[in-house]
Amino acid sequence: MLKGRSLIEPGNFTLEETGALFDLAAKIEAKERYLRESCRGKLLATLFFEPSTRTRLSFEAAMLRLGGSCLGFADPGSSSVAKGESLADTVRMAGSYADAIVMRNPKEGAALLASRYSSVPIINAGDGGHHHPTQTLTDLLTIKQLRGNIGNLTVGYCGDLKFGRTVHSLAKALARYEKINMIFISPEELVIPEYITQHLHKNKIAFSEIRSLEEAMPQLDVLYMTRVQKERFFNEEDYIRLKDTYVLNKERMAMGKDDLIVLHPLPRVNEIAVEVDADPRAAYFKQARYGMYVRMALLASILGVV
Repeated sequence: MLKGRSLIEPGNFTLEETGALFDLAAKIEAKERYLRESCRGKLLATLFFEPSTRTRLSFEAAMLRLGGSCLGFADPGSSSVAKGESLADTVRMAGSYADAIVMRNPKEGAALLASRYSSVPIINAGDGGHHHPTQTLTDLLTIKQLRGNIGNLTVGYCGDLKFGRTVHSLAKALARYEKINMIFISPEELVIPEYITQHLHKNKIAFSEIRSLEEAMPQLDVLYMTRVQKERFFNEEDYIRLKDTYVLNKERMAMGKDDLIVLHPLPRVNEIAVEVDADPRAAYFKQARYGMYVRMALLASILGVV
């Protein structure tokens, strides 16, 4: 169903297709050897024009666990981009060698542009502050596995909502599910972009924007924490002023429901205190592992081995 398809934003796949990916990821998690060696002879190109740890390693681990191989770069300075090569030419070149391309780029729209020149599927691993669809698949799978379903949820997003592409992608994706309420918690300078709130209005999704994490905590089924992203700021003084606005600690966790799920796309800086890690409601490291399973399911599907 997904063979040969690119993934640029969460809306590229229907809810039925997304559900099938989650079912496949759950099978992979349950059966250690399921789909092992299914991608033998397949090659994945990882083109990372921006720093990444989890996403890049997760994709590489996924491909290797499927029996395939990886090539690519984690620093554009070590590629011909440093010599002035265009994105279109880089993608054409990589597509000559690989069966699929995973790309992260700091410019919004870069993945969509790449898909217009690529002869193989493009998977967007983050384009600036715009989309991060495989993180969204990770987030949704985590919610589904830990709560049993996606729907009838109050979801709070806290931190950098202006530049946080993971928040933008997840908000748009959750807008397709039933009985979703969203609470956006941020300082005035980092509020959720208008194009996201317009999308929520269009889809009749209930949401509110507040400044207080304490006010939101008792209402939440899912809390999605994010770091204030230093690399998105033009002014370091603004970053320093805003970076510690919200810190999730034991006292704030005590205000939450017993079945609250705390997610974070990682890396964290200091927005979640280390003491919270021991709380059974802290699911961000489980979330990282689910990311590998859902990427295995995605790669197996677009490469046509299932």
